[in-house]
Amino acid sequence: MNVTTASSFLGHSQLQYLATHTPFYYTPRTALVSWLPDHHLALAVPVIAYWAFSIYFHVLDISGWAWLDKFRLHESEEVKSRNLVSRTDVIKAVIFQHVVQTIVGLYWVEEQPTGAQVDHVANMLSLAGPMALSLRFVGGEQFAQQLLRKNGAQALYTLYWWGIPTVKFLLGMFFIDTWQYFLHRAMHMNTFLYKKFHSWHHRLYVPYAFGALYNHPLEGFLLDTVGAAVAEWITHLSTREAMLLFMVSTLKTVDDHCGYKLPWDPLQLITSNNADYHDIHHQVIGIKSNFSQPFFIHWDAILGTRMTRKDIELRRRKQQEQRQKAE
Repeated sequence: MNVTTASSFLGHSQLQYLATHTPFYYTPRTALVSWLPDHHLALAVPVIAYWAFSIYFHVLDISGWAWLDKFRLHESEEVKSRNLVSRTDVIKAVIFQHVVQTIVGLYWVEEQPTGAQVDHVANMLSLAGPMALSLRFVGGEQFAQQLLRKNGAQALYTLYWWGIPTVKFLLGMFFIDTWQYFLHRAMHMNTFLYKKFHSWHHRLYVPYAFGALYNHPLEGFLLDTVGAAVAEWITHLSTREAMLLFMVSTLKTVDDHCGYKLPWDPLQLITSNNADYHDIHHQVIGIKSNFSQPFFIHWDAILGTRMTRKDIELRRRKQQEQRQKAE
């Protein structure tokens, strides 16, 4: 099959299918909010998500609801007594980081065609050639022709609207994780970097939600702002895809510092990298472990820096046994 004419195997009904079917998440509007371009909305969404989600957990913190006690990782008084920075200073630092993040984003995030400005049918048909090549490689010429004639439109629809966006989103998560793991680990392993920069974040010995982005300004810029920009650039995310990635990344970062182990929280259920996992990193015993953030723990697992509550229990038991023998 000549891949340049692969789309010719799609009949009129299949072309009509491509032209009339869109997924539930799609809107033809050129801007999701009429008075704000998408590339500016993409900068506002993470900031709004950060403070809205932080306020939710702050309400839980001050609620006094006894039923929440079994889900708290630390007692309320412990949060107040063991942290080395005031909440006012934390809020100021986070606001400053958001200002820097927004300014950088105004230069970085470019306006792109969206909604009805994009010829989605043409984009789907451009995938027919590569798809035909792949099918021919897997099952031969006749197999490729038959599949395209019968189900070509459905295959192109699924690939374009679901397959490619999902892969791009997962890759974006992977690159954010990779960027943050190695930079975060370097901040701990290098004494100068830790004392000068990363020690700011560990003034929160007991983390809480709106302290998630409490960092030295330079670290905040490199770790979060640049990391997100690199992930967006490498994966060629559209403005709306980037908006979703930035929002989910922000929500996950806040959730990882919330101080609660909540059985109904989907962000804590989809991955082992959750508030309980990151809380270990903020304790003295785990400060050289659990560098992964914000999504998954694969780098900790691969490179031997993962620590669990069970590991802590075993280590403390061994220390106790050694003390007993010494006595």
